[in-house]
Amino acid sequence: MEKLQVLVVDDDTSLRKFVKAGLEDLGISTVAAANADEAEVILESNPSINLMLLDVMMPGRNGWEFLEQVRASGNKVPVIFLTARQEVGERVKGLKIGADDYMIKPFEFQELLARIEAVTRRQANPAQLVVSDLKIDIAERIVQRGGESIATTDQEFRLLRLLVEAGGEVIERSKLLKKVWDLDFDPGTNVLEVQIARLRRKIDCFDPPLIQTVTGRGYRIGEKPAK
Repeated sequence: MEKLQVLVVDDDTSLRKFVKAGLEDLGISTVAAANADEAEVILESNPSINLMLLDVMMPGRNGWEFLEQVRASGNKVPVIFLTARQEVGERVKGLKIGADDYMIKPFEFQELLARIEAVTRRQANPAQLVVSDLKIDIAERIVQRGGESIATTDQEFRLLRLLVEAGGEVIERSKLLKKVWDLDFDPGTNVLEVQIARLRRKIDCFDPPLIQTVTGRGYRIGEKPAK
């Protein structure tokens, strides 16, 4: 939770201050907003926000409306709704429009913290990895691109997963050899290059090509070239 940056959105001043103070006491960077308009400005100016605690019933745009707009803009920041309303239908509605969890007011801070930890843990270990139109189902070991299933060997799957999990960063050749083949040294063969070539034939027969060689460094996956 060291890198967590939280946005608390609630028109209840006391609750907003209570949550913000509690998180900051734990060293978690936290900003607060009293309504959706303030929250929108904060999200747009601070892309490092990686969790939002969002009140449902607020003046102006309510939490549901605001989250719908956030998701429509392409922002996938995890969201925990804060609400005094206990109706199951309303909780289901929130989850369907893109919330990750619900907290019923009033709540104990330790329970909120536990839910924050659970949501961030799920984000750190997603069931599905996505880059462009490439999708990897971790649990089922299914690879798809453009909606078409792609068969991979165990080594190909591990190599592809590593590249996608890097989030566009370059992975050095030595690290790939260690992670996929458990080699602490360069074997002096082109085993890695062979597997990359096989993956390219399967993954990059679609447009745009995603697997990129970064000369002298290693490999990465992404639509845009490495900087």
